Amino acid sequence: MLYQKIRQLWKRPSPELLRERLIQWRKEPSIIRVEKPTRLDRARSLGYKAKHGFVIVRTRLLRGGRQRELFKSGRRSKHRRRKKIVGKNYQTIAEERVAKKFKNMEVLNSYPLAKDGKQVWFEIILVDPMHPRIQTDKNIKWITRPANQSRVHRGLTSAGKKSRGLRKKGQGAEKIRPSQRANKRRAK
Repeated sequence: MLYQKIRQLWKRPSPELLRERLIQWRKEPSIIRVEKPTRLDRARSLGYKAKHGFVIVRTRLLRGGRQRELFKSGRRSKHRRRKKIVGKNYQTIAEERVAKKFKNMEVLNSYPLAKDGKQVWFEIILVDPMHPRIQTDKNIKWITRPANQSRVHRGLTSAGKKSRGLRKKGQGAEKIRPSQRANKRRAK
């Protein structure tokens, strides 16, 4: 019942409260560890538990089209376009950046918090696979297996699977499994 109320409040957050939070978050570093999840209902539904071994990190990304660096001088025979077409969503990139900073942790999942004209914020749930409480918990100890090491960089989180097109099944999705790259290899 409590989580339903929290979920309803997050559907239409108070503009004054959100404005105050965004002003504060803009002053903070782009990746910062937080004590408690801002959206408790979402964190709990994605597997977060308030126990040792779980960590919440808030991260900020710049919005807008991603561009290649500008050529400072000289002529290039094959001028590439500046706009970079990246088949990843912002959430996947946020997870990857956090995973690079917290090397001993595994990304469990993440959820969006807010966005303004320039930036977008996410909270990422991290799990310490070496922690004894995680290794003995039957619900989360799957993340300690070697097959789940650096899962975020292989596109195995929920956001990663979405950007790889793996939310579809069956008709119309024949060319995305096991991966688009594998399908191209098979066609040769």
